[in-house]
Amino acid sequence: MRPVIQVSGVRKTYGKTVAVDEVSFEVNEGEIFGLIGPNGAGKTTTMECIEGLRTPDQGTISVLGLDPFRHVYKLQDRIGVQLQQAQLQKRIKVWEAVDLWASLYQKKAIDGEHLLEQLGLADKRGAWFMNLSGGQKQRLFIALALINDPEVVFLDELTTGLDPQSRRAIWDLVRGIRARGKTVFLTTHLMEEAERLCDRVAIIEHGRIIDIDRPEQLVDRHCPERTVILATDDPIAEDRFRAIPGVEAVILTDLRFTIRGRGDDLVTELIRCLSENRIRVTDFRTILPNLEDVFLKLTGHSIRE
Repeated sequence: MRPVIQVSGVRKTYGKTVAVDEVSFEVNEGEIFGLIGPNGAGKTTTMECIEGLRTPDQGTISVLGLDPFRHVYKLQDRIGVQLQQAQLQKRIKVWEAVDLWASLYQKKAIDGEHLLEQLGLADKRGAWFMNLSGGQKQRLFIALALINDPEVVFLDELTTGLDPQSRRAIWDLVRGIRARGKTVFLTTHLMEEAERLCDRVAIIEHGRIIDIDRPEQLVDRHCPERTVILATDDPIAEDRFRAIPGVEAVILTDLRFTIRGRGDDLVTELIRCLSENRIRVTDFRTILPNLEDVFLKLTGHSIRE
């Protein structure tokens, strides 16, 4: 896959505050790439530099082989942007907004009516912007970002503040964008969102990239621990569990065992131990680490702080 976004050594400061510090990464064609981190980590500033909305103090940026500052008008026709803080006139109607955005591009826009139908907004085409729900507004902003049939779509914190149902509906829309052969670059501080959507993620903290990889690879590399919680009253269970290769800790509380260890075969070996020793269990659960655990380990604090 060829890179469609290339960022090298980008730095951006506001007075004495360093918002982005020597950031470098590439986004490949046809992937959903996520820039993840807590609020204030530098995600939006980085994205706005790539979009050409902010000028970095140093470093180089290329989008679709174009400089976002020297080739701004050529690039605008080939990308779509959904901003984190966006509003429209209160009394602009949905179809009016789509028509207005379509008129701003030099190339022929895609069918706005079909786009509204795809995004579940066909029945709201005559509604005023101020009467839309949060999820409907977000879908409209996605429609405006897609009206020029862009090759690369930028989505900045697109589901913040939405209810779980609206959030999952928008996740499906983003997957649909990729399915049409587009490249998606998104920012989020929601780790579940990044795990569900992104092919690769870059973790950013205090303006610096900590690590970049597929979500599952980041988890395997930084959090190889596995935890199993099971309940049994078998008197031989504890000794048998401690003898399993890879087990590092066995904690017993009220006939409930918490078993921690490392290795991809830990759960398999534990199940084999239960079978061979005929240990009867009344509960069995595995707890796998996730991206939030990775962030906690790499930075020392929770993503929500």
